Amino acid sequence: MAIALLTTYLAGYRMPLYERLAERDGVEVLCYGRGDRYAPSWFRDLDAQLASAPFPAKRLQGARQAFEVARRYEAVIAPFAGGAILPAAYLGARRHRKPFILWASVWAQPRSLSHALALPLTRHIYRRADAVIAYGEHVRRFVAQIRGRDDDVFIAPQSVEPELFAREVSGEEIQAFRSRHELGDASLAIYVGRLVPEKGVGVLLEVWPHIAARCNAVLVLVGDGPLADDARHTSGARLLGPLPRAELPVAYAASELAILASIPTARFREPWGLVCNEAMHQGRPVVASDSVGAVAGGLVRDGETGLVVPAGDHQALMRAVVRLLSDDALCERLGEAAREAVKPYTYDAMAEGFGRALATAIRPSPTGP
Repeated sequence: MAIALLTTYLAGYRMPLYERLAERDGVEVLCYGRGDRYAPSWFRDLDAQLASAPFPAKRLQGARQAFEVARRYEAVIAPFAGGAILPAAYLGARRHRKPFILWASVWAQPRSLSHALALPLTRHIYRRADAVIAYGEHVRRFVAQIRGRDDDVFIAPQSVEPELFAREVSGEEIQAFRSRHELGDASLAIYVGRLVPEKGVGVLLEVWPHIAARCNAVLVLVGDGPLADDARHTSGARLLGPLPRAELPVAYAASELAILASIPTARFREPWGLVCNEAMHQGRPVVASDSVGAVAGGLVRDGETGLVVPAGDHQALMRAVVRLLSDDALCERLGEAAREAVKPYTYDAMAEGFGRALATAIRPSPTGP
């Protein structure tokens, strides 16, 4: 009997993980297509994603089907997302007496009204799940506080494809990228992601004209979202829009540093920030806020693999970016340390975390039948 893993969409950065889980643990991926608040419109073609999946993957039609998943599977893995999907999957697993594993990404309690109303049930799920898979050490700490223990909380380190993002990028590729996007010969700082306030994009756009005035630098923004028009009209900034995933390593290699200045909101605190992994594989330091999961989880370390600033602090963000753009030796030192630090963040390590959680949740009872 297979194991069900519930998720929203089939993101490209998750495909290698799902392939490994299908091969080693018999996992089938069930997609419910929710989470539009955090998914760009061009990414929401779930039917196309399912059709191209190289592993067992199906569409899940809402909470009612989520409740019945445990009837057909040996165990259920579900994330902290999807509205009614999580409680439905959990209650269904309990109804059908199947192990339930929570895939946890949250590391601070959301403060919205809907989250407050759901808090008793979500805390019950945190406590009663048969095992928990955590995005990183920061999530493990948060979950352990709720569960009162951490012996059955396993870290699956957040990963991207090293064969793509760590590949050697030639000078010719960098020059072609600059020419294609008319970036000239200025130093580049890059932001990749949704152009939304919670990603700190508004803060970044406000300080960038001051940075550009002090340094011969251009802010390259890769992505789309409601702040796209603001980006187009920011002095010294260049909006490229979404880029093919295969082009991202070149974009990072062409840049001196990457920026992720996320700020916390009532609903959101950056769970990880895989763009940090992507940039670090290319030996680029990251300027990140202390509300980024990759900072709280220990990958981006201030003065070691990047620079960390308080979330929403305009002056601190400006100082950190100017410091790196003005000090080539520091930029290179942090970038090389970043390249080494991200190497253990692999899909094999991620799959191992899932495997340990499954082994713990499915193991026979010590009291026997």
